[in-house]
Amino acid sequence: MAGSADPWALLQECNKALSGRSILDLFRADASRVRRMSAEVGPLYADYSKHLLDQAAIDALVALARDSDLENGVRSLLDGAEVNSTEQRPALHTALRSAVGRGAIADSARREAEDGVQRIRALVERIHAGEFAGVTGKPIDRLISIGIGGSDLGPRLAVDALSDGGGMRVDFLANVDGTAVSRLLADADPERTLFCVISKSFGTRETLLNASTARRWLAARLGVEETVAGRQFVAVTANPERAMRFGIREDAILPMWDWVGGRYSVWSAVGMPLMAGIGPDRFDAFLAGAAAMDEHFASADFEHNLPVMLALIGIWYRNVQGLPAYAVVPYDDRLGRLHEYLQQLDMESNGKRVTRDGRPVPRATGPICWGGIGTNAQHAFFQWLHQSPDVMPLEFVGVRNPDHDHPVHHRELMANMLGQSWALLAGRSHEATAELLASDGRPPELAPHMAFPGNRPSTTFLLERLDPAALGALLALYEHRVFVQGWIWGINSFDQWGVELGKTLANRVLPWLEGGPVDADDVDGSTIDLIRRLQSDSDLT
Repeated sequence: MAGSADPWALLQECNKALSGRSILDLFRADASRVRRMSAEVGPLYADYSKHLLDQAAIDALVALARDSDLENGVRSLLDGAEVNSTEQRPALHTALRSAVGRGAIADSARREAEDGVQRIRALVERIHAGEFAGVTGKPIDRLISIGIGGSDLGPRLAVDALSDGGGMRVDFLANVDGTAVSRLLADADPERTLFCVISKSFGTRETLLNASTARRWLAARLGVEETVAGRQFVAVTANPERAMRFGIREDAILPMWDWVGGRYSVWSAVGMPLMAGIGPDRFDAFLAGAAAMDEHFASADFEHNLPVMLALIGIWYRNVQGLPAYAVVPYDDRLGRLHEYLQQLDMESNGKRVTRDGRPVPRATGPICWGGIGTNAQHAFFQWLHQSPDVMPLEFVGVRNPDHDHPVHHRELMANMLGQSWALLAGRSHEATAELLASDGRPPELAPHMAFPGNRPSTTFLLERLDPAALGALLALYEHRVFVQGWIWGINSFDQWGVELGKTLANRVLPWLEGGPVDADDVDGSTIDLIRRLQSDSDLT
């Protein structure tokens, strides 16, 4: 429902009005800026005041959201409308953790989700109690989760972030590279290791190859048939028949649904490895943290809605200022995989070139997401962040209360995070740098090299502590931000057709690598040459 003025044109006018101003100027002009440009949702606090946005620009961004009918978009998502239009499906990941949706579709999904959680809990409790034992009767003390993409990245991140050393050891196998499976199995106890295969179709080639290799290893080490070894597996799938043909017993198969996309599925049975690693009660807290963010997203007005405001800030940089990427730097070692998780969530969701109705998009869509972990990243790419001609919006994630007894380390860590965000904002002028050099007796010719332009934007997230509720809130925040941006761009954030072509062609290449003749007319010369060099009987050396 269009407004009286073009909101995109209004945003360009706001950008022109801000040209030549600095973020520091905006702080000086508005003593209430931090209060107005920050929000707290449960254990998560976000400060987004270090952006080159004044109230006029914020008002224009909110007008864009309203002009895009975002209110209807949010309600469609939560109630179970077919927001995944190319696959005629809803995207009801919120039903896995909260009751924000209304109507029969959301209610039905929520009942299925609640039943699914109870089934996961029952299975995990049996494993922890030693009732679900290995083939030889010994209790399980390690789980290896086999999946890829959304079946791997979310649970892997959450296990890394939340495991405290007191629960079951959980490892992950995603890459089809044989090095990965060899390393994982090298120290595995075949009598006490359980494998969890996560695949919606139970037909993902990489996942099934890894699972078959693990089953063959287990059978050989235990001296049993592979069908017997399959009893030391559990599965999360929408195709239980295939899982049972693999040898997995029926009571060890957990459900997946087509109304939950892989990258939004950590809240479902896909999170079984997480529950196994941290326990059912802490998994419930993880869901509760996400539910609190869902409630906020569903009810807060746009000006005070954290996912909406962060999405609009991202649109400001992507479409108004033309910046193609953003970086995520958590200052907590346990969040070292956050940027990998967000790469899939954001780039697979919104890396689209056509709108929901199939027309070319009129403007840039999903940005590049990249990053690293502080303080390591400071010694890797912060030189570029501070002094490159390019500007990169940055997102810092810190934790107020650590879960270790090294307070000196934590103060040093947080000082670095705040020091970097301050330096990006304030910079250091050529004149100030020249004065510093003069006071140190160093040559003034160094001034251009040691000056910092500053005026580089950032958001800072602070978690009260890195516990299940806080992580759940943070991941749900990012999910909703990605949806809002996709809705405003008019694209479908829930399909991923771009993944398919390369996989299809890999299936054609494989028999050629096994020695078959390359006789296809549509293969380019480079690919043919590389195939021949990789063939086992090739004489090209």
